[in-house]
Amino acid sequence: MPGKIYRFLADDHARLDRLLDRATANPEATEPSAYAEFRAGLLKHIGMEEKILLPAARAARGGEPLPIASKLRLDHGALTALLVPTPTPAIVAAIRTILERHNPLEENPGGVYEQCEQLAGAGMDEILKRLKAAPGVKMLPHVDNSFVMEAARRALQRAGYDLTL
Repeated sequence: MPGKIYRFLADDHARLDRLLDRATANPEATEPSAYAEFRAGLLKHIGMEEKILLPAARAARGGEPLPIASKLRLDHGALTALLVPTPTPAIVAAIRTILERHNPLEENPGGVYEQCEQLAGAGMDEILKRLKAAPGVKMLPHVDNSFVMEAARRALQRAGYDLTL
């Protein structure tokens, strides 16, 4: 049975999926306000995992990170890089592909969220409190240049994705 941390973070995945669907409902143009909300929400979600959840798991394991943590960080890096440029159909498709592969690593039985809950034990409520109190991420305007696109391509490759931007 999923616990509080699982439910909070999986519900946030579902919220982000709905925002991305709303932002891209018109195949001719991305809806700017929904995409901006998705972008800010995904960056906050990644921050919660990177700054609170994964460090708590590492601490509970005596300083040893979860075996899957490096893969999650590579995916987070690729997603973050894809959020820098203005969204295009190819960028949105790449984001969706990563999320479709990434979210099950966290949500499936035995996944990261379940592992973190088991490791947290009695500290689960404190971790959940910290997750809920996590601040938003300062949003900067999109940057569209060749350097940004090349950085996004490299981040995708490091994470193991062969996607065209």
